[in-house]
Amino acid sequence: MGARCGVICSPTQSRNTQRNSTKLRLSCSHITLFNSDRIPHIMNIDEITFYDQMLNYQNVLFLGHRNADPDAVSSAFALAESFGGTVGVADHCGRVASMLVDQLEIEVVYVPDPSDYDFTVVVDTSTQSQLNDLVLGDYCVIDHHSVSQLIDGASFYLHRLVGSTAEIVVNILKCMNAPIRERTALALMTGIITDTGHFKHATTGSFRAIADLIELGGVSYSEALDLLASTPQDISMRTTVLESANRANILKVDDWIFAISESDSFGAAVATALTNIGADISFVGTARDGITKVSGRAKRDAIRCGINLGEMMRDIGLEYHGSGGGHAGAAGMEVVGTSEVVLSRCVAESNSILKGVSRN
Repeated sequence: MGARCGVICSPTQSRNTQRNSTKLRLSCSHITLFNSDRIPHIMNIDEITFYDQMLNYQNVLFLGHRNADPDAVSSAFALAESFGGTVGVADHCGRVASMLVDQLEIEVVYVPDPSDYDFTVVVDTSTQSQLNDLVLGDYCVIDHHSVSQLIDGASFYLHRLVGSTAEIVVNILKCMNAPIRERTALALMTGIITDTGHFKHATTGSFRAIADLIELGGVSYSEALDLLASTPQDISMRTTVLESANRANILKVDDWIFAISESDSFGAAVATALTNIGADISFVGTARDGITKVSGRAKRDAIRCGINLGEMMRDIGLEYHGSGGGHAGAAGMEVVGTSEVVLSRCVAESNSILKGVSRN
């Protein structure tokens, strides 16, 4: 059969395009020929190829991690709006994402069964434990974490080391020439703002994506800030953070400061607070029923001098029969063992990297 070529860059093209044809793929910088009926197993694809592959599925679940944040919810929502499908999260939404769901009236299926769908697109999720071990059938991954273990079993994946998954989704929508509605733009903006720490960890792509959303979605940056400001204050979280900070153990290694604490809840918030008030690296453990969850945070100087918490949590997670991952400066893991033992292991690993290393 002779090769047929066509440009795949518009969502208005027919879904009945022959799957065994050779097509012309157009990207921002190059044009290549590829055979669309197969992708090499576990391939990191580009945005255009992602769009092309999604044309093969009808009943799609766009799934975010447990305790979903705005980045996960907004990414799943924007993709479901553009491709058609269902927004799902592994168990529930976090405080800010819950506000987002309510304010923007996003329909979410909680604890969905992936077997009810033809295909699952897992967004902003790096480990199986973040999905509460939901059994995935045929799936792909869109993620921005420095360590992403879920890609090993994926049919294909779209992975970029950027500030947020929402930025990747913005690029997908742009390649599709898909219209971006106001509430979609607002959702994605909140995902970018929160996951970059209000641009503390932003890249040039983060600002570019925000500019695109303002232009294409017809919304203002102040609208996104107002939406985030409407999040109800959680007094219990603030109390827990203060109590955990008060009982934190402070270790000094050369001119580096480690802060280690335990908390019954809000471990990520506690770890963030500890670095905000002076620690270079913080680890917070939450133990329950023989399982310990650890949240870690690291400042830029520590990262520059060799700390990568995403890789550290992945490796230590495997040592303790669990899983972990995340970014260089913000990561977590869930393992079998006591909080004291696991936290000590995190400190020892960090110490081995930073001891004798000057921050100057």
